[in-house]
Amino acid sequence: MSMKVKEVAELTGVSVRTLHHYDQIGLLSPAKSAESGYRIYTEGDLNTLQQILFFRALDFPLKKIKTIMTSDDYDRLEALEMQRDMLISKRENIETMLETINKTIKSEKGAYQMSKKDKFEGFDFSHNPYEKEARERWGDQKVNEANQKAAGMTKATQEEMNNIYWELASIRDQEPASDQAQAAIKKWYDFLNQHFSTYSVEAFQGLGRMYVADERFTKNIDQFGEGLAKFMSEAMEVFGEQRK
Repeated sequence: MSMKVKEVAELTGVSVRTLHHYDQIGLLSPAKSAESGYRIYTEGDLNTLQQILFFRALDFPLKKIKTIMTSDDYDRLEALEMQRDMLISKRENIETMLETINKTIKSEKGAYQMSKKDKFEGFDFSHNPYEKEARERWGDQKVNEANQKAAGMTKATQEEMNNIYWELASIRDQEPASDQAQAAIKKWYDFLNQHFSTYSVEAFQGLGRMYVADERFTKNIDQFGEGLAKFMSEAMEVFGEQRK
């Protein structure tokens, strides 16, 4: 049975705007009714959306998802099995960290003596999937250049940067693809290019991914509002996709 976009949004919890964006970037493009022109989602489209959401739950960027799902050797069952294995691994890591938290709580209450090793079970920062990509795209020189400019920021520049953060924080409950979010994230893109370095849209997307992949970025950005780093990362991803 076919469904309209609003029905799919209500069924899945994915906003209509996000579904429209998936259509615009060619990630999920349902057929349109010849009579009404409305998007009509088939069972196959729902299966595709499910696969996309599994990838998103695993923090795959939209561009990578599209590359995987449009490749000639893409196999849905194989992808599902891979996603299952990755989610199991993620669950095991979370369970280990929960155990570490419980032990820490007991230790704080004096009911358990933690070893130094116990305190860090479940933490693994040995692999950052985006760091290598960022360095390859920007190069150490460009990163160092940006750092030097940041250190020499004037008070006015600092205030301008903070105002952009505050504006983004105030709308972080909106969809990253919304017009307001995209207008605000463009201010961030323009600010970076004016004051720090020359960013292509690809480099801008890569920087956004670092906001959630590197806890140092996340911690600093989330001072303006919890979840801001993730919101900015997703908005930057959309910003780049819309300009390719």
